[in-house]
Amino acid sequence: MSLDLTLSREDIVRLCERVEGAQRRAYAIPKLTDEYPAMTIADGYAVQAELRRRYLASGSRLVGWKAGLTSKAKMQQMGVHVPSIGFLLDDMWRPENSAIKTSDMVHPRVECEVAFVTNKTIKGPNCTRQDVLDATDYVLPAVEIIDSRFSGFKFDLPSVVADNGSSARYVAGGRARYPADIDLRTLGVVMEKNGEIIAMGASAAVLGHPAEAIAMLVNILAEQGEELAAGSFVMSGGITEAIPVKPGDSIVARFQELGSVSMRFIE
Repeated sequence: MSLDLTLSREDIVRLCERVEGAQRRAYAIPKLTDEYPAMTIADGYAVQAELRRRYLASGSRLVGWKAGLTSKAKMQQMGVHVPSIGFLLDDMWRPENSAIKTSDMVHPRVECEVAFVTNKTIKGPNCTRQDVLDATDYVLPAVEIIDSRFSGFKFDLPSVVADNGSSARYVAGGRARYPADIDLRTLGVVMEKNGEIIAMGASAAVLGHPAEAIAMLVNILAEQGEELAAGSFVMSGGITEAIPVKPGDSIVARFQELGSVSMRFIE
């Protein structure tokens, strides 16, 4: 990937500090390509890797990864054509049914995802859907609360990758199931906001099968010299479009075969 880098080490550190400040203190920044128009997706991952190093150095723990922009709905909504990945930390997790603060986020939005928990290390390149299923201990329903730190919720792929795929919080719930016991392609999902259905979808929206998104994620990790560790919690990408939330909103995501995940939002 180094062949695609256009940023110097100084630029990477500078942009990382810019993104980290926006994430930690919840303020909006212009998309990074405004200042660096030649910035590539590889540059975005270099900034993301620096960001991960900083969070881990400050005491956060890596619990897994997430695939982003894996559904046609999300790609169309964001005007991009290639999925992306981001890292998940222990302090992004929130318990089921909890009250989640919005004051420490810029543009909070929610989306339904299928989460995979691995019991074997998975390595790329050439990781397949079956490799992922073979290394999956169980799957869970999850809701990701994403938060783009870019002004006006406007960004491009290099910027969103640098912003760790807009990662902010995640909630897992429902009931764990073995992947062999359910058809992961045809799970219906309904999202309710304050008791009203606001989004519906099927898990096939995620690259035809959620495990395809995890395989793609493993292959992107391989390009960066990384692998997916055993015991990882991995989210396969939004099945529905991302729905904005504000204080006072209550969200329930109902997954066929997997149960429901709920949370509410406060100031």
